[in-house]
Amino acid sequence: KNSIKSQVDAKAKDLNATAVVDEELLNEVAGLCEWPVALAGSFSSKFLSLPCEALILAMKIHQKYFHVLDSGGDLLPHFITISNIESDNPAEVIRGNERVIHPRLSDAAFFFNSDMSSSLESRKSSLKQIIFQQRLGTLLDKTDRIDRNARYIARALRASESEASQSALLCKADLASQMVLEFPDMQGIAGRHYALNDGLSSSVAVAIEQHYWPVQAGSRLPETDVGVCVALADRIDTLVGIFGIGMQPTGSKDPFALRRASLSILRILIEKAYFLDLEELIDFAADGFAKDQLDPGTSTEVLKYVIDRLPTYYEENNIAIQIFRSV
Repeated sequence: KNSIKSQVDAKAKDLNATAVVDEELLNEVAGLCEWPVALAGSFSSKFLSLPCEALILAMKIHQKYFHVLDSGGDLLPHFITISNIESDNPAEVIRGNERVIHPRLSDAAFFFNSDMSSSLESRKSSLKQIIFQQRLGTLLDKTDRIDRNARYIARALRASESEASQSALLCKADLASQMVLEFPDMQGIAGRHYALNDGLSSSVAVAIEQHYWPVQAGSRLPETDVGVCVALADRIDTLVGIFGIGMQPTGSKDPFALRRASLSILRILIEKAYFLDLEELIDFAADGFAKDQLDPGTSTEVLKYVIDRLPTYYEENNIAIQIFRSV
């Protein structure tokens, strides 16, 4: 790992650039190589008109390349690959990698440009073909519930109810796009680009992307009130729905990532200091499901489950469990 990282950094320096050495990719490449040799290649600058996230994912996921940035933090049309051999003809190895990455980026360009020809609004109807959970309906049904919850939260936070509603109704629409089908990690990111292409406000576009935040423990929270409305609305709906049909996490099994959703809710409420009554919000979300769709006592179970995640939250912030319990 140290050898790969130092070689990648050295190659980036030769390009007057900075390499982004993702830990996950570094571990994977280290596991694939026994005699690592870093080589720098390039791709056509015409692809830089695409969302940089799509280019990075194509390089990272398909080819295991490290991407490089200029001094301003913008993506450069170069990549660094790790060869598992010290070749007598490294230029030929580089040319081979450049030939391979071109069709990958061409595919991304095709998906993106094709998706841009249809609005997010027109894609929303496709969500009725995608099952969220068999007993809880389709993603379109979930979207309607997210909208209801988001408008309630917006009123409580005195955020724009209309923007929260618009963001909620479109927040899952990009899941029906070719780009996201090819690159699942583009969910939300693609939606932001498509929303801006449709002429929607930047607030709505940002909320569509950021309602997935935080993506993982310790990562960034939604930065806008509208984004927070949709982020909370989505997670509360999932928690209430899944608990309501008796599919609570057991042991190490948590297929709907309810632990992560709960911790995300706590982080948003605590770290952004929002004055929201969690119990009332859960009750409101439960009322959005059809009569008899949820088990009795669902709201109480969900509230207890979320609050039970508080010790974990504080431990991650270096506050001992004894202090938490004493308070």
